[in-house]
Amino acid sequence: MRKALIVWGGWEGHEPEQCAHIVRGMLEEDGFSVELAHTTTVFAEPGIRDLSLVVPIYTMAKIEKEEIANLSQAVRDGVGLAGYHGGMGDAFRESVEYQFMVGGQWVAHPGNIIDYKVDILPTADPIVAGIDSFEHRSEQYYMHVDPANEVLATTTFSGEHASWIEGVVMPVIWKKRYGAGRVFYSSLGHRAYELDVPEIRTVMTRGMLWAAR
Repeated sequence: MRKALIVWGGWEGHEPEQCAHIVRGMLEEDGFSVELAHTTTVFAEPGIRDLSLVVPIYTMAKIEKEEIANLSQAVRDGVGLAGYHGGMGDAFRESVEYQFMVGGQWVAHPGNIIDYKVDILPTADPIVAGIDSFEHRSEQYYMHVDPANEVLATTTFSGEHASWIEGVVMPVIWKKRYGAGRVFYSSLGHRAYELDVPEIRTVMTRGMLWAAR
């Protein structure tokens, strides 16, 4: 049986505990044994290197040097990493090693909660296969991203809330390699209910399955 670890905490506005239980259910439906942890100290434990998948749901906060060193080595050795929104893309702002591994870092969501479109790219990738572009209402993430990411979906900024970014096309969903490990990220999922949006739930489930070894 594949084993997954979900580590939740940080800013409460992203409902990390509630989301952790939702993601746990998604993984258990696919046959994973899932452990939940509420502290970053678990990242420093040697046993993390025996996992199939790690899912951080930990907006902002701080990760210690020994914790990120052990986590990043585990991923380089083949442990999968998958996550979404600020729980993975705005975690541990001080750690550039963490950001290098994830492939991006949140920097803004102009207009806060707005209506915007998620454009699924024309690709045969199974993570987004059969999913059409869709309208969504949430935070439209503006991110600093790694050009090595394999982008699966984007969004285009209108400029209504920040005129200087009009027309900017921003990655929303991507996957990448980090050593021997697979990394998946989606910027969708500001609140727990968004994980039940069919497109978001399907992509998240597929992305975690792809990342897990």
